Amino acid sequence: MELTHFDEQGNARMVDVGEKADTERKATAAGSIFMSRECLEMVKAGTMKKGDVLGVARVAGIMGAKRCSELIPLCHLIGLTGLSVDFQIIEENLEIRASCTAKTRGKTGVEMEALTGVTTALLTVYDMCKAVDKSMELGSIYLEEKSGGKSGHFRHEKAEKGGGTSVVPDISSDGSGPSGGPHA
Repeated sequence: MELTHFDEQGNARMVDVGEKADTERKATAAGSIFMSRECLEMVKAGTMKKGDVLGVARVAGIMGAKRCSELIPLCHLIGLTGLSVDFQIIEENLEIRASCTAKTRGKTGVEMEALTGVTTALLTVYDMCKAVDKSMELGSIYLEEKSGGKSGHFRHEKAEKGGGTSVVPDISSDGSGPSGGPHA
C-alpha cells in the first residue's frame, strides 16, 4: 500500500484531490472515558460545578470536528454537511461511550473529522470532571464505520459486536470500578 502523504523524496505533502469525483461520504468514530462511580453519578445528575458535562462535550465535539484541518497538518478543509455527537452511559463499566458522525459530499473522506470530534468530546468530559476524578482514563478511540469514496465501505469489528469497550472492561468485585484500574 502506498502512503499518499509523501512525495518521491519522502517529504510530507497534502494530497491533490482536485481530479476526484464528489461523492457522499460518512464516517463514525467512537471512544470511551472511564471514571469513578462518584464522578459518573455527578455527570448523570448534572451536578458538576462546571455545568452540563455531556451538553458541553457534545458542542465541543462538533466544534473540534469543524476545526480538524487546523489541527491535523495534511488534512483538507472540508465542507461538512452534517455532524452529530452522541453519548451512552455504561454504568457497569463506569464508562461514558461517545460517538461522532461526520457527513459531506466531496472529494475526500471525513474519517479524521469524526475522530477529532469524538476525541475533543472525550477530552471535554475529562476537563469538566477532573476536579472530582483525576484518574479518569480515555480509551479505545477508533473509526467505527466509513462509507463513500474509492475505498468504499469499512466497518470495524467492534461495531459488528455492537460497540462496547476493549479497555478496562472488568469491574471489581465490590462494583467500585475497573479491577486493577485507577478506580478499583
